[in-house]
Amino acid sequence: MAERQWLQAYVLHRRPYRETSYIVDCFTLELGKVSAVAKGVRNSRSDRKSLLQPFQSLRIQLTGRSELKNLVQAEGERGQILLQGTSLFCGLYVNELLNRVMPAGLVSESLYSHYQKALGELSAAVDIELTLRRFEFAVLKEMGLLADWTQEGITGEQVQAEKWYAYSSEEGIVPALPDIIKNPIPGYALLAAVAEDWTPSARKVAKHLNRLALLPLVGDKPLKSRELFVIR
Repeated sequence: MAERQWLQAYVLHRRPYRETSYIVDCFTLELGKVSAVAKGVRNSRSDRKSLLQPFQSLRIQLTGRSELKNLVQAEGERGQILLQGTSLFCGLYVNELLNRVMPAGLVSESLYSHYQKALGELSAAVDIELTLRRFEFAVLKEMGLLADWTQEGITGEQVQAEKWYAYSSEEGIVPALPDIIKNPIPGYALLAAVAEDWTPSARKVAKHLNRLALLPLVGDKPLKSRELFVIR
């Protein structure tokens, strides 16, 4: 019998399954997002149940050939990252966003690294707002939806600081007339965000554009984490 593979993983979400089990959605380095049944742990006091929590770095083993695997082993690699207050709500947002938009089985070492970095920054409470924006950028890039904010999507002309723009999910950055388009985007804010000059206007634009760009991935169903807290 072939030796089972150990996977590096984090729990994104778990939900009750039948009377004694959980279905656990994991983000793994080697296999991407995987869902697995953790049998017999729901009503127990086992170490495995306590490990199957968000923000805990794990080593896991899975069995099964179907899309829904069986979780047969789980070991903690390091101590659980403890998030509190705003950092906790933002961590739940990061998990829910990743769980919602990441297709099962899509392997991304880059996004896994960005996820680990985001958890570390949330734990240290280092400019939480920028932590979220950078993670959203990483998700959009992985999904092929990160627009070039330095040029117009149709003409390829360079964005000008003194001009006004809008965002189109099909075409990216497009010209806008401020007296016609609601909430037009100033060119100087786009250029500042690209240069990581995080002025208040650049932060506002990045949050607005990321939310619009993520909408096709997230869909019409609101993210539950946003109901807990107004995500920065």
